[in-house]
Amino acid sequence: MNKIVVFGASGQLGNCLKKVAEEKGISEIYFPPESEANILDKDALKSVFEQYKPAFAINCAAYTAVDKAEDEIDLARKINKTGAENLAEACKAYNTKFIHISTDFVFKGDKAHPLVEGDIAEPISVYGLTKLEGEQDIARLMDEYFIIRTSWLYSEFGNNFVKTMLKLGAERDLLKIIADQVGTPTYGIDLAGCVLDIITSGSTAYGIYHYSNEGVTSWYDFAKGIFDLSATEVKVLPIRTDEYPTKATRPAYSVMDKSKIKTTFGIEIPYWRDSLAICIERLKIE
Repeated sequence: MNKIVVFGASGQLGNCLKKVAEEKGISEIYFPPESEANILDKDALKSVFEQYKPAFAINCAAYTAVDKAEDEIDLARKINKTGAENLAEACKAYNTKFIHISTDFVFKGDKAHPLVEGDIAEPISVYGLTKLEGEQDIARLMDEYFIIRTSWLYSEFGNNFVKTMLKLGAERDLLKIIADQVGTPTYGIDLAGCVLDIITSGSTAYGIYHYSNEGVTSWYDFAKGIFDLSATEVKVLPIRTDEYPTKATRPAYSVMDKSKIKTTFGIEIPYWRDSLAICIERLKIE
């Protein structure tokens, strides 16, 4: 196995990659701490690439606080655009293939059909804009990259919607959840498996790909699924987006078409509720 280095190793997806790599018996995958592998520090990146000489670099580092990004534009752009640019430059210099994680938030979300990779990206938030800028810089600087857009990421690691709902469901009798934003949840363990499968495939079908779990749901139905599968007794009411104003505007419809990634790499993608059941069982064990 060629060496793999993961940036943003302490985050949710980084932890998922650790778990899946162990399960798959992938040993030459490295998770340097941010103190050694800060994507904004070009000298630090040079040291990491010199040390490991990786065949693949996976970028899980991102500024993902969607509402805070509206006020912290410079910081979001530094991490999501400049950080991606720095990694792309390092990958090109060291002949390393680059896997970069992006988001459904690059889309405006006003089309009622599953989004394909070639659809026009029109972000409506600072977060979405800076992630798109990162994508564009990677494509400008190098050829050997896989950009994987994902959506509604959750797992047993880090902070995410599933863990927040389980916490709130245990504390409250009533929750109001937005029902008119539609997309697809993605279990981080499934995404990590997909990333590692792409690497082990040896494929050179570079470009942009979409990956989420299968199916379509709203945040309201996602919450209902969490409570049903965890046997949490809480009343859930559907509300409209305009009843819960946020700083950043979210896409109303960001279901992604996964045909390209399934066909290219022969990947089978689980249904969102099946993966959610697995995650909740694992959270119970913890």
